[in-house]
Amino acid sequence: MLTPAADYRTMCRDFRWDIPEHFNIATAVCDRWADGTGRLALIEQRAAAGVTYYSFDDLKRDSNRLANLLHAEGVRAGHRVAILLGQRVETLLAHLAAWKIGAITVPLFSLFGPEALAFRLADSGACALITDPAGVERIGGIRDALPALKLVLSTEPATAGAVTLAPEMERASDTYEVQSTPAGAPAIIIYTSGTTGPPKGALHAHRVLLGHLPGVQWPHDFFPKPGDRFWTPADWAWIGGLFDVLMPSLYFGVPVVASRTGKFEADAAIDLMIRHEVRNAFMPPTALRLLRQAETGAVGLDLRSLASGGEKLGDDVIEWGRSTFGLTINEFYGQTEANLLVGNNAAVMPTKSGSMGRSVPGHEVAIIADDGQVCGPGLPGVIAVRRPDPVMFLGYWNNDAATAAKFRGDWMLTGDLGVADEEGYITYRGRADDIINSAGYRIGPAEIEECLSGHPAVALAAVIGVPDSLRGEVVKACIVLRGGNVPSDDLAEEIRGFVKARLAAHEYPRQIEFLDALPLTATGKVMRRALRD
Repeated sequence: MLTPAADYRTMCRDFRWDIPEHFNIATAVCDRWADGTGRLALIEQRAAAGVTYYSFDDLKRDSNRLANLLHAEGVRAGHRVAILLGQRVETLLAHLAAWKIGAITVPLFSLFGPEALAFRLADSGACALITDPAGVERIGGIRDALPALKLVLSTEPATAGAVTLAPEMERASDTYEVQSTPAGAPAIIIYTSGTTGPPKGALHAHRVLLGHLPGVQWPHDFFPKPGDRFWTPADWAWIGGLFDVLMPSLYFGVPVVASRTGKFEADAAIDLMIRHEVRNAFMPPTALRLLRQAETGAVGLDLRSLASGGEKLGDDVIEWGRSTFGLTINEFYGQTEANLLVGNNAAVMPTKSGSMGRSVPGHEVAIIADDGQVCGPGLPGVIAVRRPDPVMFLGYWNNDAATAAKFRGDWMLTGDLGVADEEGYITYRGRADDIINSAGYRIGPAEIEECLSGHPAVALAAVIGVPDSLRGEVVKACIVLRGGNVPSDDLAEEIRGFVKARLAAHEYPRQIEFLDALPLTATGKVMRRALRD
């Protein structure tokens, strides 16, 4: 945990990791708070069924029952338990129950189709799946290709091939002796979002929760504080929803709001946060940009902290956050393999335009050149983190070659390009494989996209390189317009001039295509690979 101090350097100097020999996430986020007092843990907003409140006592009792049920069905330590559910109590119970056994959970995004599910279920070798009737139906056509999958549990009565969860849990004992797991024992496989290629399963240990804590406290102004209550629209199948919000909040005994929503709707999000008195939120940049366009505005919201990550945010959104909420939206940076490594904390240090902050205390992050040496200030390279680090993954599941390629010595390479200044502030420049080579210039898309977002007609923008016989590649902008704007050659020319005047002559988009929507990963990141294809 971070200890507040007057300045950044003091915090880094005084920080020490305290990783015990044995640590189990389920005990840390649930059982130690279940003291019979009924302390509030989860507020579940269901679209049609109203609101349900769960205490830590409820979570301990029901996760013990589910652990006994899974154990009776043959699930043991090291086995993989897949979870195909959204933000709901059964998702949390499934993780807790599996971890109590010593099993490894495999969260799966609830909107995955059969092909995506087949790959992840087969690759992980999951022996059990906890899902809902829609998930049962989705795996119906692939079940025969998954010989390891012996047990399917459904939250509600479903078609043949699934056991209904509630009646089976009612028959199970509500006491269970939690496995004493080493802190380094495997706990979860989180598959990457597939931004740059086929997904890989990042295997994390129980210690990963402890590794996340400083990176949650830092951008949320030393979370927790009295009255804090957390919500995110990010699905709990992803590391952002699961370990940036749900598990750290419960670790600190802070209630979490869960909502079963599909597509992000700004007005509904504002209403949810007001109704449930949300004080802390993590929102991807795309969600914040949609929130800014909300018809109802943000009147009535009383946020204490608001953080964002996953894509570059942009000064315009940060200024909107200050004027709307009276706070600075703190950016943070990480990835599935090692999360919450870099961030801003406006209460401790000044923010810099375009920068996502400095290394979170406890992590050693640097910009690395092709030869593995640390780059000097102002020199671009790959963002990397030094091992050992408790937030770092153990490796890719069933993929030793990809694991080895991820490291250069003791540095884990993120694959993202960046540059650091003299004070250690890091600016994100884009994915290494998104770099555009045009007439000898190496151009990153992030800066151009940020510039484009400043044009009053532009709602969303993504920049890619496309083949050109003269320059090798040229910059192309794919743009979604704000309501009330109509695509035209004149508007495209105006946008070109807007970028050229603010950046450089070689960086403006020579080609512009107006789209109704951008292809996004399930975590809200732009799939530039899909645009290039």
